[in-house]
Amino acid sequence: MILFINACVKTESRTRKIAEKLLEKLGMDVTEVRLTEIEFPVTSEAFLGKRDCDILNRDYSHPYYDLAKQFAKADTIVIAAPYWDLSFPAVLKQYIEHINVLGITFEYSKEGTPIGLCNAQKLYYVMTAGGAYVPEEFGFGYIKALAQNFYGIKDVELIKATGLDIQGNDAELILKDCISQLERSVIQ
Repeated sequence: MILFINACVKTESRTRKIAEKLLEKLGMDVTEVRLTEIEFPVTSEAFLGKRDCDILNRDYSHPYYDLAKQFAKADTIVIAAPYWDLSFPAVLKQYIEHINVLGITFEYSKEGTPIGLCNAQKLYYVMTAGGAYVPEEFGFGYIKALAQNFYGIKDVELIKATGLDIQGNDAELILKDCISQLERSVIQ
C-alpha cells in the first residue's frame, strides 16, 4: 500500500499534479492523507504530558496514534509538498511531529541511536518551486534525514520542478518535462 501524504493547499497544485502522475506510475493501492483536512491537537503542556505518559506505558490505543501507525505500516510513501519560504507548508511539520512516536515509527538503541520501525522501503518527496534557489537542506533534507535516520527508510528520492514562476519560463513545459522524466525513471 502506498501512503500519499498530501501537503498541497491549492486546488490546482502543480506539486499534486506531479505526485498524481507518480502514483499512476507506481500502480499500487493508494491511501491519501490530506493534511489540510486534519485538525491536529494543540501542542500544549497537558497534551505533551498525556503523550509522554502513553509512550512510557506503550499505550497507543488513542486514535491520535492512528496516523503514526498508518505511516509505519505503509509499503511506500509519497509526500507532496510545495516549496514555501525555504521549507514546506507548516501542516507537514505538524504531521511529522504527530507521527514521530517512540515505539511506533522508531525506537532507541541502548546507545541512544534511533532504530527505524517503519515498513516502507522507499519514500518519494515531490516538490515544486517558483524560483530556482532550492537548497536541499531545507525541506527535502529534513524529510530525508528523518526517513533515513529515524524511520529506517533508506531509499529516499526527490522529484522536483523548479523555476516555475521565473519570468520567461514556461511553467507548463517545466511540469511536463518533470513528469516525462519520472515516467522514464520510476521503477514499478
